[in-house]
Amino acid sequence: MFEDVSPEAVEELIQEVSAWYAAQIIKERRAGVPDADRYKVLKEELAACAADHQALQDANETEVAEIASRYSARVKELKGQKPDGGREVQP
Repeated sequence: MFEDVSPEAVEELIQEVSAWYAAQIIKERRAGVPDADRYKVLKEELAACAADHQALQDANETEVAEIASRYSARVKELKGQKPDGGREVQP
């Protein structure tokens, strides 16, 4: 499905996910009572995005497709979450 995806398109997906995590980190820092565990997970996920972005620079077509698949799924998953990290309730 992602065999012909360009590295540039995957980079946009990674940036979208990274931006989501960065925004959540800022919200967590500003929270009256920050959740230390959530903050740690958010930072780890943001670091993983940075690592994947770096790996993308030297990735072959198969690796690009794998990264694209992961980040496409991640974008869909994150769009289904409330801004505070909770899940949306599906009607």
